[in-house]
Amino acid sequence: MREPTVREIFKQELEQVGDGLREMSTLVVDAIESASTALRTADLQLAERVIEADEAIDEIERRLDEQCVSLLARQQPVATDLRVVVTALRLSATLERMGDLARHIAYVARGRYPELAPSVPMRDIFDQMGVAAVKVARQVTELLESRDLAQAAGVERDDDTLDDLHRETFRIMLDADVEMTKQELIDGVLLGRYFERFGDHGVSVARRISFLVTGDLSNSVAFDA
Repeated sequence: MREPTVREIFKQELEQVGDGLREMSTLVVDAIESASTALRTADLQLAERVIEADEAIDEIERRLDEQCVSLLARQQPVATDLRVVVTALRLSATLERMGDLARHIAYVARGRYPELAPSVPMRDIFDQMGVAAVKVARQVTELLESRDLAQAAGVERDDDTLDDLHRETFRIMLDADVEMTKQELIDGVLLGRYFERFGDHGVSVARRISFLVTGDLSNSVAFDA
């Protein structure tokens, strides 16, 4: 039987990296969906599962980083191949951060159990933010498979929804007629930030995919803070 060529081995290893990114993204969808549900329903067990499951996302990131560094060292890729490997490194870090943000939301839900974390005036807003964040995560997963530029633009539109909702949280918290405890204000600020950043990282994935497809750096702005 013919031995695979160096080029064939390289392509197989790149496919493994792509599979790992899609696996990470699927876990991120589960994490943000479960964290949003735990927040909405004060489900302690669900929040705990999100927190524990984040380790699986972290482990995949570590594995992918090792694979990508090994590819760079052994294959010394150039041009498009180099772009693919470097983009994969950045994507794994971004997806890992999205998993962290879902875990942070679960921490808030767990910390307020058996009460609901969002105050009454904020609950509808955070329900909407949860729905929008899940939509971003699902689109990111599809985008990793399709590399469709129109779908990448859709991620940015969904992030606009999260940004608008984030601004609405501040409007409510700054309204002198809305009574909230200090803890409720803190939770409102943190949750708004976590959801908003989750969307930003989704946009980062979309822009990196656009860069991978087009090679155009003009829209590949990172959101890695």
